[in-house]
Amino acid sequence: MQRAAIPHRVFALCFVGILALLAPSRPVVWAAHTPPVPDFTKGDKIPEGAKHDWNLGPTGLRGWMYCDRLVTSDARQILVTKVEKGSPADGIFQVGDVILGVGGKPFSYDPRIEFGKAITAAETPAGAGRLTLIRWRDGKTEKVTLRLPVLGTYSPTAPYNCPKSKRILEQGCKALAQRMATPTYGQGLNAIPRALNALGLLASGEPTYLPVLKKEAQWAAQFHTASFPTWYYGYVMMFLAEYKLATGDESVMPGLKRLALEAAHGQSAVGSWGHGFARPDGRLGGYGMMNSPGIPLTISLVLAREAGVKDPAVDLAIQRSARLLRFYIGKGAIPYGDHHPWIQTHEDNGKCGMAAVLFNLLGEASGAEFFSRMSVASHGSERDCGHTGNFFNILWAMPGVALSGPHATGAWMKEFGAWYFDLARRWDGT
Repeated sequence: MQRAAIPHRVFALCFVGILALLAPSRPVVWAAHTPPVPDFTKGDKIPEGAKHDWNLGPTGLRGWMYCDRLVTSDARQILVTKVEKGSPADGIFQVGDVILGVGGKPFSYDPRIEFGKAITAAETPAGAGRLTLIRWRDGKTEKVTLRLPVLGTYSPTAPYNCPKSKRILEQGCKALAQRMATPTYGQGLNAIPRALNALGLLASGEPTYLPVLKKEAQWAAQFHTASFPTWYYGYVMMFLAEYKLATGDESVMPGLKRLALEAAHGQSAVGSWGHGFARPDGRLGGYGMMNSPGIPLTISLVLAREAGVKDPAVDLAIQRSARLLRFYIGKGAIPYGDHHPWIQTHEDNGKCGMAAVLFNLLGEASGAEFFSRMSVASHGSERDCGHTGNFFNILWAMPGVALSGPHATGAWMKEFGAWYFDLARRWDGT
């Protein structure tokens, strides 16, 4: 597999896989009511039911912060909940310590953002890898310094033409490839992150990863589920189609065609999908139309067609779905289902990013431009939340933003992405 043989479009879409590595790995559990902000230096405990904590960048720490549906602006402390052995924080922090500030100053507006920005600054040549934190332990407050690898500075067009982004991608893919090569990889792993991990590795263009990718392609070609198939088929097909386009491996075509036809025949009579495939009468059961699985399914059908799946049923499914989604161009974000345009925020569970990618693949500039600009406008707390968490909002952010060009990606990274991704990245590169 040669890097030059992989089309630029493949890299843009496969970047989704790398973002999947950066999404939260633990479920978010909302409290039934908003509890008071605890003061851990006075012996307060984490409120009952508020279990969600955060990775604290490449420090090896995880910490709990007070939040209101992932918004942490009312917090002023971070309670250390985990210290990974061998990490930069090992021997300096212990579970139960409280972090009160960064850079010698107490947290003043949002400890998560302040911590993330401090990591970004520490990883620059000027920062020399020094991350200074204010640590409280057993009534004593003092400054401590962690030493992080110097990765560089994000370029004004990051992740394009950005050495730091390139290093992060290479480190993440190396760690991911090692994980995927283990005999137990995939056991109990949800098919969506498994397919996205494979897409991320494929995006590297590194020939040494081909044996691992071939194994994953064989898994994808045999994939089948009767439970919520619409959610899984889209991402599995995305990887399988991109793998075929990148490598020319014809052995996966029977599986890709089977998946594509099952998806196409499972579409409703009007061009939508729900939690499951449509009934024989062409109607959807359950919740009815759902765009979060429907748009990735449409993307995957377009890619399957490009990879060589030629069938009128696939063409019709793409045509019907695109016709439905065009209605929202110029009106608002793609909504949950068969609803009015979503106008409360610029993004809703990543569906504008999905739509931007879809219309770009279809060569429809007006749709790609509108939904890409909606993606660019979504950052901060509205990007950080979603219907059941922020997984899809973060997952589809950069693919949507990237279609507005490198200056848009650089601006979005400066406003939100840089600190967010640096805080999410673990010390082992994932």
